[in-house]
Amino acid sequence: MSNNSRQHSRAHQVVILAFPEVVAFDLSTAAQIFGFRDEDEYQATVVGAAPGEVSTSTGFSIGGVAGPEEILHADTVIVPGFNSRLDVADPATTRVLDLLRHASEHGIRVVSICTGAFALAAAGLLDGRSATTHWCRTGELQKSYPALTVDPGVLYIDHGDIATSAGVAAGIDLCLHLVRRDMGEDVGARIARRMVVAPHRTGGQAQFIEHPTPKPGVGMSPVVQWMTEHLAEPLTVADCANEAGMSLRHFQRRFTVEFGEPPAAWLNRQRVTEARRLLEVSDLTVDAIARRTGLGSATNMRRHVLAQVGVTPTAYRRNFRRMS
Repeated sequence: MSNNSRQHSRAHQVVILAFPEVVAFDLSTAAQIFGFRDEDEYQATVVGAAPGEVSTSTGFSIGGVAGPEEILHADTVIVPGFNSRLDVADPATTRVLDLLRHASEHGIRVVSICTGAFALAAAGLLDGRSATTHWCRTGELQKSYPALTVDPGVLYIDHGDIATSAGVAAGIDLCLHLVRRDMGEDVGARIARRMVVAPHRTGGQAQFIEHPTPKPGVGMSPVVQWMTEHLAEPLTVADCANEAGMSLRHFQRRFTVEFGEPPAAWLNRQRVTEARRLLEVSDLTVDAIARRTGLGSATNMRRHVLAQVGVTPTAYRRNFRRMS
């Protein structure tokens, strides 16, 4: 990849904007897909807030980066994830955010990978739009920039002129999607084969999000423990209220205040969480797991797992039995 020359005048120009403490994997994802020497559909340039070198989140620095003015010559600007905090009072940062706004206003596509979404949000480019980032930072992004709507469950969101991806490997999914959109399925498949990845990945990042059991307050501890121990049984909310020694209405209201969702929804989420655990660690059939977790049948379990996680139980097991 060359940072300065443009040997192919008709190549789609991609500028990769690296903020300090850039995530090296995210940067190299964009560089591998859009800056490969033996392909001429794209040409990539790495830039920073200033020319010279930029630090990475893994301790080494990358030298030879161009200045941010290259953004104005791009067809697409990609902002990889970064671990530093944006100092919007810093003149160099302000200049870069201004360039991002100018680029977007003049028809240049602006894309983020992982926490790069924080830069797009700081520039105001995500106001009134849906966006995503790494699942462990979605809450922070939503709180910091309430004018946008964060979707924590998807691998990427593409609005055409603006696109954001979830964390790490989801950047590959988004970049390959952009290739397919720009150059067609054949080019997308060719680049995916070169990178030894699937051209399309099923599901969203919901399947990777940890769902620890919420810790109840002292008053609710006994009934929550009882509910957890009786997942396999056909519990009703009335059964749970009776176990808690409360009226049905009082139990539902108190439970919802403490856990942020009604008891029936909470119970179903715990069943799916336990089903996920058994898919990861056991050889039980899907039918057996459905019975053991109170989801009833394989068909019902498939419906609930797909709704909460974004993939089928079979696909989830295939993905996470290898990872456990």
